[in-house]
Amino acid sequence: MNLFQETKIGMSWTLEGFTEVFLERLKSFSVKTGTTDVAKVVGLKSIAAYRSGLDINTHVTDEEAAKGLDEVLLGGNPVRISNKNLIDYIFIRSLEVAMRYDWPMQIHTGFGDKDLDLRQANPLHLRSVLEDHRFLDCKIVLLHASYPFSREASYLSSVYQQVYLDFGLAIPKLSVHGMISSVKQLLELAPLKKVMFSTDAVGFPEAFYLGAKRAREVVFSVLRDACNEVDLSIPEAIEAANDIFAENAKALYKIDSIVTSTHVSDTLSKLDNHVKEKFNFTQQDVVLVRVLWVDASGQHRCRVVPQKRFNNIVKENGLGLTCAAMGMSSATDSPGDETNLTGTGEIRLMPDLSTRYKIPWVMNEEMVLGDMHSKPGQAWEYCPRETLKRVSKVLKDEFNLMMNTGFENEFYLLKSQLRDGQEQWVPFDISPYCSSSGYDVASPILHEIVNSLESLNIDVEQLHAESGNGQFEIALRYTNCSDAADNLVYAREVIRSVARKQGLLATFMPKFALDDIGSGSHVHISLSQNGQNVFAASDGSARHGMSKIGEEFMAGVLHHLPSLLAFTAPIPNSYDRIQPNTWSGAYHCWGKENKEAPIRTACSPGEQDGHVSNFEIKAFDGCANPYLALAAIIASGIDGLRKHLALPDPIDDNPDSQREKLQRLPVSLAGSVEALSNDTIFDDLLGEKLMVAIKGVRKAEIKYYSENKDAYKKLIHRY
Repeated sequence: MNLFQETKIGMSWTLEGFTEVFLERLKSFSVKTGTTDVAKVVGLKSIAAYRSGLDINTHVTDEEAAKGLDEVLLGGNPVRISNKNLIDYIFIRSLEVAMRYDWPMQIHTGFGDKDLDLRQANPLHLRSVLEDHRFLDCKIVLLHASYPFSREASYLSSVYQQVYLDFGLAIPKLSVHGMISSVKQLLELAPLKKVMFSTDAVGFPEAFYLGAKRAREVVFSVLRDACNEVDLSIPEAIEAANDIFAENAKALYKIDSIVTSTHVSDTLSKLDNHVKEKFNFTQQDVVLVRVLWVDASGQHRCRVVPQKRFNNIVKENGLGLTCAAMGMSSATDSPGDETNLTGTGEIRLMPDLSTRYKIPWVMNEEMVLGDMHSKPGQAWEYCPRETLKRVSKVLKDEFNLMMNTGFENEFYLLKSQLRDGQEQWVPFDISPYCSSSGYDVASPILHEIVNSLESLNIDVEQLHAESGNGQFEIALRYTNCSDAADNLVYAREVIRSVARKQGLLATFMPKFALDDIGSGSHVHISLSQNGQNVFAASDGSARHGMSKIGEEFMAGVLHHLPSLLAFTAPIPNSYDRIQPNTWSGAYHCWGKENKEAPIRTACSPGEQDGHVSNFEIKAFDGCANPYLALAAIIASGIDGLRKHLALPDPIDDNPDSQREKLQRLPVSLAGSVEALSNDTIFDDLLGEKLMVAIKGVRKAEIKYYSENKDAYKKLIHRY
């Protein structure tokens, strides 16, 4: 209200007269109208931040205010109140009125138009007001999420009982990331009962619609993450949504009687249903179920069935699947010539219900891993998951050992762009290794990936930007090898799907760009016996800091490493990655904490000096079928244990500096397949028919990519 312009011209203003008219005008707003008992006003609002800032002098004197009034009047028309003393005086008088009628005082904080000095709009400047004993019972509402001072506002609401928060205008004015981050920052400290939303839409109805729509999307995103991170339970999140959109404002502004009960109950009912639909959908809400498997070439494949059919039929009887499924290469969806698998015959894809999860990146779907059975209850000899279980059982039965593994997933994030009318996928960032800015630019995607993995009970140990342009690494916590393989499959699904939601492509391809660093899926391996790590040495007398069991197992892996590459580096492009001086392990050797060695021993935090807790295989990439690769590693270790193999001396420097003495690992897939053909232990432990199929698939890969030199570029869409 502009008292100067509304009062008749010629009136001589004094501070006393101004104050009298000002207070009378405020009092008039408290009058009830008719018999409807609807108040004209439920609160006051200050835009002091626009004029002189929020550093309010709560003890401004009448003399200072009078001088300020004179200054304003001398400024002529149109009248613009910009004198700080007068503004502070009006603010204090308004607080007194708000106290008298128990009205909240809304205060503009944070961003606004160019009249505003953002430095003076920080709500921390209000401390003198908040500490003034006269106004401790006056409820203060900090508007607009105080952006970009959202954390400061959150702090104030947590330490001052009279401070409330409203994130209107920040939604929908900010970017999606900005809206989500500002609301998250508000909720870091603020009690949920003190946060509310208003659209701030006064000019046109579209702003009301857009604000209401965006606010619901943003609050859902924020509360969903809070549930995933176990900050809130689902019922608490639903209650928070009701409070933020209705109950907190109703209580603060005493507007129960203003909004009809029918309208409020309908709105809250719709909100409840909307939130429950997204937060707490039950098994009956699942529409489709994906049954996944990984073929011999390491590709993820799935069949999708309606949930009703899954429960009634598929759970017990599985899905029909062609025997050719385990003979396909990355190049074609038909079996390789030498796999002994054809389109004749069918197996059953049986869901392992212990791996059944709701899919975190899409609504109303579940996923489950499948085992391959010749008929329900009878494992098919080509099944990767059953092969790993079978070889693990041999390790357990003969040596009372379990192999534990943890994977480091390296991948590129790519964006699409047009060059000369052709779509090309290029790195979305060019930051270096462990770059903080590289992490920051990808953090919204990485946050969703980590949250999705946690919802699948997959623990992330660390993540960072890697050396390649647009390359990242996510390390998963170790567990028993079967669960670790399942976790790796789901992690790949999560990473690719979340990236796809953001319009990006995530690829685990070993060598996406021939002139950049490659991507591996390094695996850390340890052995446990009765729940205790027995890879490490028990005293200082052991060689290389590892136990005799640990050395024999690792010596077996090292001995069979050329053959193992056919499992861990299964496509021709894998060997573009395994090159000297790229930390990928190009020579047949091992080292202690030597990142250039294909096998290196490592020490976990807390281990004694000189003792090792696990070893890492670096020549392992994202195209490997994790079940087959881990089964082959166990088979190699079993051979080492049976023959009591010993390790050669470690290589303590760059193996490339000793290239005249050291043997190179196979430089091509053809070389590793040849080594595998001469290595009989895998026929015995993994199965002769399975080995024929694997070698047939690898030979099909070699033939296709030797005849189609640029075909490797399409692998980003397969891995």
